Amino acid sequence: MLTDKRVVVTGGTGSLGQALVRRLLGGEMGLPGEIVVFSRDEAKQHEMRLAFEKVTAATDEVVYLDSSNRLRFRIGDVGNFHSVAGVLRNADVVFNAAAMKQVPACEYAPLEAVHTNVGGPGNVVRTIRDLGLPVETVVCISTDKACKPVNVMGMTKAIQERIFIQANLECPVTRFVGVRYGNVLASRGSVVPLFHHQIRHGGPVTITTPDMTRFLLSLDDAVDVVLAALREASRGEIYVPRVPAARVADVAAVLVGDRPVTTETIGIRPGEKIHEILVSEEEASRTSDRGQYYAIAPGLPELQGPESAEAQRTSEFSSADTVLDREGVAELLKANKLTLDDDPAFLH
Repeated sequence: MLTDKRVVVTGGTGSLGQALVRRLLGGEMGLPGEIVVFSRDEAKQHEMRLAFEKVTAATDEVVYLDSSNRLRFRIGDVGNFHSVAGVLRNADVVFNAAAMKQVPACEYAPLEAVHTNVGGPGNVVRTIRDLGLPVETVVCISTDKACKPVNVMGMTKAIQERIFIQANLECPVTRFVGVRYGNVLASRGSVVPLFHHQIRHGGPVTITTPDMTRFLLSLDDAVDVVLAALREASRGEIYVPRVPAARVADVAAVLVGDRPVTTETIGIRPGEKIHEILVSEEEASRTSDRGQYYAIAPGLPELQGPESAEAQRTSEFSSADTVLDREGVAELLKANKLTLDDDPAFLH
């Protein structure tokens, strides 16, 4: 499907971006002719370049050789139209993973969140539309926080979804699809690395409220959703993984174990929900079962096909509905090698 294609990953230096690039280079979708990592952080690009070149240090020739490698790096801001126009030239497939994704950061810098999470998708669509680019598919990466959003991050991601869905009408040559998932267990800035850090330093481990639940999936699970949408999704559909949820307090308790580390409840941070939702009650009537995934049909009638009538959910899909017990949480963390017992650097 991607054999010899030119693939662009915006936000490619993020946790999801790097995991996606690694899988694409593995050739499971066919080996692309070129994969371009597009982001605005030169330090992260340099670290990623060295990691993928499997060297610990490098001089400038690693950068100079960029144009001759299958994996290439381009500095640029998705919020800048000219940067986006430059990198999408000759692109066949685009994964839009660029985002401001930290909830508190978006609350305190809402205009910056709009610049990246709304302006960026707008620039992708404008580039393809106005320049008449024959891009085959664009996959937008969204979040459970876009469903019934109460925070800036979720609000901007909800608008991102609508921008890409509507783009199917303006760019008939290009298929725009999306994915929406919950918390990625080992991603940069997520709760598990935070708990590891707090436990290593003797605590306390901080939780917001004992009742808070979150959908949990691994980085590979997240990439699986993205690739499933690339393979299967119809124009305007959003793919959602059917994954379990857990109480954040149980995640903390499993990681602490019998160590002499206290847990402290600090209250809900700005913009947080107690429970997250992946499919809203309003979307349920146009949500169909695709095995490991749900597919949310677009709300625009012009984009609804026969599959829109196959709806099989009658209620919302909330993290409060499928909560793992503590044993299940322990198995999930162990399966993904995320307990401190899996870390040889940790002194018990």
